[in-house]
Amino acid sequence: MSIQAIQQAIEEYNRIIIHRHVRPDPDALGSQAGLSELIKASYPEKEVYVVGEDDPSLTFMVKMDKIEDHVFKNALIIICDTANTERIDDVRYKLGATIIKIDHHPNVDPYGDLSWVDTKASSTSEMIYDFYLNAEGLTLNDTAARLLYGGIVGDTGRFLFPSTTKKTLQYAAELVTYDFDRTKLYDGIYNVKDHIARMRGYILQNFTLDEDGLSVVKLTKDILEKFNVSPLETGQLVGTLGDIEGILTWVFFIEETDQIRVRLRSKGPIINEVAAKYNGGGHPLASGASIYSWEDAQKVIQDLRQTLKKWDRGTGSLSQ
Repeated sequence: MSIQAIQQAIEEYNRIIIHRHVRPDPDALGSQAGLSELIKASYPEKEVYVVGEDDPSLTFMVKMDKIEDHVFKNALIIICDTANTERIDDVRYKLGATIIKIDHHPNVDPYGDLSWVDTKASSTSEMIYDFYLNAEGLTLNDTAARLLYGGIVGDTGRFLFPSTTKKTLQYAAELVTYDFDRTKLYDGIYNVKDHIARMRGYILQNFTLDEDGLSVVKLTKDILEKFNVSPLETGQLVGTLGDIEGILTWVFFIEETDQIRVRLRSKGPIINEVAAKYNGGGHPLASGASIYSWEDAQKVIQDLRQTLKKWDRGTGSLSQ
């Protein structure tokens, strides 16, 4: 899939609707809204919308547009940062005329009429900036630069994750030359409310750690209610255990009304294959899934233990 083909499709349509995945993170919003701002600045005559459910903790980045079903007719649909169709926020994408997928996750579900997937990119926001640099005659404004920078920062953990490359840092260096408040952006992404901080304290007091390096956290509806934390807000908690020595892989089980949300993270062992078994997927070291009983939670734990038993701590690779 070439950047030129994506630009050609954008130029052919008067109406463009941009989606991303459910329960968005900064990269989902940064790539979605950053692309929207890029298109609007470059083609001011076009109608461009961003859709999906707002996350109150991230509306400082961008708020979604509210549009009627008929707007999707004869529209170009672009879906950012979403590996599989089940995770696309707003199923009305199916009503559009043409679908483009832009993503940096493993291409387990190659949907769309056009697709650009780059698993070497640190983030989909990095890809959108790549699109700007390699397409012809585009205009990047301060708002787009802020969104793309925020997406890159969020998905690289402030440039600490292994996905950060020379290209990532170069792009970030170019984006910070635009006029936006980096301090305010960082505060929006990383500052937390007091109830989230108290929940982090609970997690640090109650996580488990076994001899294989697996840590498990179970957040039932009762616990979430006690700390006044919504399931949507638990995305701010999953990194809590990342700095603890001895933990190789950790899993959060978040009980919702009709399912148990599974959030998986790892410092080396590949965990997206486990996620794929339970209605999920994602990056090799950061994935999510959905299950429907605590019995299934035990199965996830056993699968993770099997994955860890194959991991050689000495070499940081699979055991031979």
